[in-house]
Amino acid sequence: MTTDFMQELSTLVRQNNQIAPDLYSLYQVKRGLRDDNGAGVLVGLTEIGEVHGYVIDEGEPVPVPGRLLYRGYNLEDLVTAAFAEGRMGFEEIAFLLLFGQLPTVDQLTAFRKLLASYYELPGSLLEDNIMRTPSPDLMNKLAHSVLSLYAYDDNADDNSVENVVRQSIALLARMPVMASYGYQVKSHYYLGQSLVIHQIDPCLSHAENLLHLTRDNSEYTTLEAHALDVMMMIHAEHGGGNNSTFTTHVVSTTGTDTYSAVTAAICSLKGPRHGGATLAGARMMADLKASVEDWTDENAVRDYLKALLNGEAFDKSGLIYGFGHAVYTASDPRAVLLCDMAIKLAAEKGRTAEMDLYLLVERLVPEVFHEVKHTDQVISANVDYFSGFVYDILGIPSDLYAPLFAVSRVAGWCAHRLEEIIVGGKIMRPAYKSVVKHRNYVPLGERR
Repeated sequence: MTTDFMQELSTLVRQNNQIAPDLYSLYQVKRGLRDDNGAGVLVGLTEIGEVHGYVIDEGEPVPVPGRLLYRGYNLEDLVTAAFAEGRMGFEEIAFLLLFGQLPTVDQLTAFRKLLASYYELPGSLLEDNIMRTPSPDLMNKLAHSVLSLYAYDDNADDNSVENVVRQSIALLARMPVMASYGYQVKSHYYLGQSLVIHQIDPCLSHAENLLHLTRDNSEYTTLEAHALDVMMMIHAEHGGGNNSTFTTHVVSTTGTDTYSAVTAAICSLKGPRHGGATLAGARMMADLKASVEDWTDENAVRDYLKALLNGEAFDKSGLIYGFGHAVYTASDPRAVLLCDMAIKLAAEKGRTAEMDLYLLVERLVPEVFHEVKHTDQVISANVDYFSGFVYDILGIPSDLYAPLFAVSRVAGWCAHRLEEIIVGGKIMRPAYKSVVKHRNYVPLGERR
């Protein structure tokens, strides 16, 4: 097929896929499944996650400090308690999300042992799927690996609660392994580095194993492990309306298998408007560091932020990545927790100057946004703003930012899949109205 003909076909696609914007208002279409005020259209009920970012006062949204609740528990309380007690908390949160209540000591111990029993990848998955088919994109590799697990499951299509619980636990255990091995294989085949495949340690937590598997020397500090554990805890769930979790609900209503549903969620999360935002924020901050000589110069930093909003800096998009959210207004509770962890990590690693820059930008962005955009809209840092910095301090390669998001969020995805199987019952099928004019058929020889 010639380049000219390909261009012709692309032009036809553009020409024949134009819908007048006013038609969306005429037919009251909720674009992006959102109301005119930006709030999500209510399409379901859940007991798993609750995202709270504002209150309605006389019909108007009023900003309030954000809250994220898992099964009715405030995430801040869960994270703070685990860190204060000097233990890893992700497995506890996964239990809470999947089974609806906080585990006892005995239940948590048994759950950790059950997860460890599923760590080992089945059959020849490592050799045939991961090592022999490296991918330049680790989210695609992770999706491929999850879908390949179907072939190793004798009851893959059994959607009974008991079987989906088993599959969910197995996925929760194996996704960190598949993501880590996918990275090591990419590093070898695409970046020319030595191939390092560590055996997973059944005595370690998810966060500790991820550091063990992704680092050549397997070494890490206690604070580093706690930092990654906190990262996993805050990414484990975010309500039923975020794109990847909603995808899990949609695909699950068709009656498909667990591996297909989770693969679809991974493909959704891969998008730069969803799970890829952390990397964009990290790259923006790297550009700021390179562009501003004195990071303590508030005027220079302010000028850079203005250039961002005016489309004159970084990727010229006019966006300041890591700020603003569809639900949170006054604050993102995940960002608050991560900021505290980033301060601790930066002190341990001698990177307080960068931390101070992050805090300065966080303070200046709302001021610059109001000045340039001439709006009183409340804007605050979101989880993506500090995520990239924490990952960078931990030495996590940028290739793994989105996969580690998926490794954490699979707990929420599987919880929502189980909820859909138990209380759903109907295949999701929203309506699309056709607005094309009806046309008469023209014989092939008469077309021009």
